Amino acid sequence: MRLARCKSNQTVFWGLVDVEANTVQPIVGSFSDWSAQLISAINAGEAERGEAALVRQGGPIFLSEVQLLPPVEPVNRVVVAGANYAKHLAEDFGLSAPPQPVAFLKAYGALIGARDDIRFPPLTEELDHEVELVVSVGLTPIDLDNPLRSVLGYTVGNDVSARDLQRSGPKGIGMDLFAAKSQDRTTGVGPWIVTRDEFEEGSPELSLKLSVDGDLRQDGTTADMTWDVGQLISFVEQRSSFSAGDILFTGSPDGVGQGTGKFLNPGELVEASIEGIGKLANTVAEKANA
Repeated sequence: MRLARCKSNQTVFWGLVDVEANTVQPIVGSFSDWSAQLISAINAGEAERGEAALVRQGGPIFLSEVQLLPPVEPVNRVVVAGANYAKHLAEDFGLSAPPQPVAFLKAYGALIGARDDIRFPPLTEELDHEVELVVSVGLTPIDLDNPLRSVLGYTVGNDVSARDLQRSGPKGIGMDLFAAKSQDRTTGVGPWIVTRDEFEEGSPELSLKLSVDGDLRQDGTTADMTWDVGQLISFVEQRSSFSAGDILFTGSPDGVGQGTGKFLNPGELVEASIEGIGKLANTVAEKANA
């Protein structure tokens, strides 16, 4: 099933998406009201029972009539695991894979929905793209022996980064990931969460692509991740516990502007897609005023 977070007539709601009908059916409650029951049904192999238990309200709404919001609520955390594709590190940054995952937080204000414009921050000249598989955590506490049981599903992310700001950290201190990754209204997430039962068991192996004005820039597979979804969840959980509703970016394949020199420009259409999930289609806005 596909679960979208939407806005219509100033009302924000979660809903069940019918891709064939191009509609979304509002459901009652916030993520925390229904996620545990739904994921418990998925873990029992009874996803249809879990879907049937979701309380609906009103009639279906055409997707064209709603704003698709990032499928994570403002009370939740946005965790980013980086340095997770060896070829990306080698070709785009000239680095070898680290001995363990690298994780940090992204500000919620950096997120945009599947059709929103990407803000071009005034402080950067090197706005870059990174298509990523994003995990939605639906059940806590995490079982470290089987962390995938806590996964509700997956969505698409474009971890837009300001590379010149990323390199601007003081010598001996390191990269400035806050400035690089948390610029307001830059990071696309969506269009919806596809629940875990729609995929093969285990960490999903899916193709992921990103194009800019039709030019294919990234073309990879999640099978190339150094650490799989379960390993990333365990790594983060042992350092800072997840809450139901948190999302986790899992890293990006090679082909980003840092390596190719092709950074984003105002007016360009950036399309990030993942097999079996969907697509983000975000246009880069004119550069914002300081």
